[in-house]
Amino acid sequence: MAASPGAITNADSAFGGGEKEGKRVKPFTPEKAKEIIMCLQQPAVFYNMAFDWPARHWTAEHLSEVLRGKQIRFRMGRKSTDTAPQFETACNYVEATLEEFLSWNCDQSSISGAFRDYDHSKFWAYADYKYFVSLFEDKTDIFQDVIWSDFGFPGRNGRESTLWIGSLGAHTPCHLDTYGCNLVFQVQGRKRWHLFPPEDTPFLYPTRIPYEESSVFSKINVVNPDLKRFPQFQKARRHMVTLSPGQVLFVPRHWWHYVESIDPVTVSINSWIELEEDHQARVEEAITRMLVCALKTAENPHNTRAWLNPTELEETSHEANCHYLNGAVSAFLNHHGTSEVVGTQALRTNRECTVKEELDVHSRVGVEQAASHTVSSGTVKQEAARPFGLDLVPVTPGSQEPSSERGGIFENDGEDFVSKNGKSFGKLQRMMSESENAVVEQIASDRTVALSQTFVSTDDLLDCLVNPQVTRLVAQLLIQGRSM
Repeated sequence: MAASPGAITNADSAFGGGEKEGKRVKPFTPEKAKEIIMCLQQPAVFYNMAFDWPARHWTAEHLSEVLRGKQIRFRMGRKSTDTAPQFETACNYVEATLEEFLSWNCDQSSISGAFRDYDHSKFWAYADYKYFVSLFEDKTDIFQDVIWSDFGFPGRNGRESTLWIGSLGAHTPCHLDTYGCNLVFQVQGRKRWHLFPPEDTPFLYPTRIPYEESSVFSKINVVNPDLKRFPQFQKARRHMVTLSPGQVLFVPRHWWHYVESIDPVTVSINSWIELEEDHQARVEEAITRMLVCALKTAENPHNTRAWLNPTELEETSHEANCHYLNGAVSAFLNHHGTSEVVGTQALRTNRECTVKEELDVHSRVGVEQAASHTVSSGTVKQEAARPFGLDLVPVTPGSQEPSSERGGIFENDGEDFVSKNGKSFGKLQRMMSESENAVVEQIASDRTVALSQTFVSTDDLLDCLVNPQVTRLVAQLLIQGRSM
């Protein structure tokens, strides 16, 4: 049996986000909201934080008036129950206006234009990942309709946001974002989010093909998994929530997510919040880009569509990738300081923080699950699950169907992951830590060039990639992956 779908369960509430002297007050100040976002290690839904945003009226119909006549790229996918993920490389694309999309979505039999070849009963359409700066290039005043400053990020608005408009069934394959954390404001319709914690990454069978910078995809269709091919997925802990209009979802760094539209039309706005860890992540992404482009273009130089995500304009040359990698390394070193000690300590500190966060998650899960078996008072459970009150609802593993009503009472029926898997996880973590420590120490001791001269050659990269400790670990992971 696959990982049990979990869901938050919402109950009606009479509190409504706080009333003060007849004026509606937001439950969190910007400073408190930012504090919560920066310390929270699990997804959560904010209520009553965007009731005064002008963007709450941005229905697809409204946007069709604002963007009248503007051609937008829609991704067309099949409504199917295949066990394989429907990656973006397998989809078709059309250029159409929002008016044409809405007409097609009404299932008009005499539809013509860009959607004429797509039967509405068999296809869904998704205008996804549309940057405001490109979409509203001649209407920049509209940026002020999105007020991320309410979450403690002064000056942040639509300029740093993307828009998503989809039909029933439109979805993104399960993936994690390598940069930042995510805030998502639901405007129209509902979307169901399937989320998995970072420490479950081995059970999601990660891949970088199709390649997209900052996205690590899963080989699994998480809503219809092939458990014969991917048996480890049964160990993954699914967190599921249905996001309704007016709500804002917080997705922490490196949480996997599969997002599907469950209403005829959905509109969402999101913004990725930069984090300290992004400096090292950009170096890792630059290395990945260089290797993927080099190996895949060498494998088949005439078929980039098979491996390059459509969001990437083209495969970049080795020279361009080398320049990109050097820029990322230079930016990292400039951020952390130019001394060798600071640079090495920063690498180790980032890794140790990640390990600590992962272990803390396991410990917290164990405590929460133990509490769910020993505490019989529903009131105590409810208060423990909502440490920040009724207007911030954490997304936890559970078994009940999600509801669009606000509030929340939680039941955690997930397996005791710590007791069943903690031992093997700890062994793998120790093995990786020892290998990484050895590599970091060797790089530090062998370094003879001043950090101000940060040019990284292909040979420098290969020196790291074919280091005996690295190749040994890669071989073990490759063999393990092939034997599953």
